[in-house]
Amino acid sequence: MIFFSLSLDFVEQLVTAQSDRSEIDLKRLADLKFILKAPDVSCSLVDIYLIDGTYELFRHYYAMPPARDSSGREVAAVRGVIASVLGMIKQGATHIGFATDKVIESFRNDLWPGYKTGAGIEPDLLKQFPILEEAIAALGITLWAMVEFEADDALAAAAATAAKDPRVDKIYICTPDKDLAQCVSGTRIVQMNRRARTTTDEAGVIAKFGVPPASIPDYLALVGDTADGYPGLQGWGAKSTAAVLAKFGHLESIPHDWQTWKVNATGASKLAATLAREREHAFLFRTLATLRTDIHLFDSVDELEWKGPTPAFEEIGTRINAAVSSDKGPRGPRPAV
Repeated sequence: MIFFSLSLDFVEQLVTAQSDRSEIDLKRLADLKFILKAPDVSCSLVDIYLIDGTYELFRHYYAMPPARDSSGREVAAVRGVIASVLGMIKQGATHIGFATDKVIESFRNDLWPGYKTGAGIEPDLLKQFPILEEAIAALGITLWAMVEFEADDALAAAAATAAKDPRVDKIYICTPDKDLAQCVSGTRIVQMNRRARTTTDEAGVIAKFGVPPASIPDYLALVGDTADGYPGLQGWGAKSTAAVLAKFGHLESIPHDWQTWKVNATGASKLAATLAREREHAFLFRTLATLRTDIHLFDSVDELEWKGPTPAFEEIGTRINAAVSSDKGPRGPRPAV
């Protein structure tokens, strides 16, 4: 059992505010101490929750009213993410991994000059990354702050590693990012969109994209990914791409002669000509879209078990708790990280 002075009322406010975007009433704080007990994981099978911290920080930055701590630092998004994670724990999550992009750039920027960078990201948002990482670590959650690779790579690698353990019943990759659809497997590894409260298994990926998870990198290579900064191939839209890949699976398996395709793809002759002309780009874009699963993050899923917050979380929680919200209201849309 771990005792710490974080108001239960505050946690309830955080979780409620995270779900309905209402402003947290910082004046209603109880003085009582409460017990936050690490869950009992004596059962043989466990579920793994892998959280896209970068997406969560972006989402909460645009969904929550601004709030600054006593040092003048913007922390509203951090507060929202911490609330979200506490909510998962309260609902029974026992094994959690949390990935962030410590820097937005990665090895992919060396492969394609147009790949996404930190340019254009609001300073108040960027400055919250180290604050969030400090808070998550203090909360006792396993943190992967990525530098050479991306948070998406960490989630993919973590899912692949966890899937090897027979004690793991289900793996939830908590992000709506379409890149992660390639990691979905059957009903055991699924994507969870916590905002929409939906989960997507392999059948769901096929229903959404028209191709199985293994073909998602090929799919993205052809249609492009504006969020990540690569354009795909001209003319290759979602429907035609799905029709071709549903039959052939991967780029290298698509015949040069479009007349042998025999699929419902508009302008098949032009698509084939474009693919032949831009073949090198197509394979490069597939490399950009393919998540790395060869990164060593942990040896055993036991390392992901949450055992409660560290002593440092009391001070951090109190500081975040005391942050004063502005009257401006939420900033508005953005996500799509």
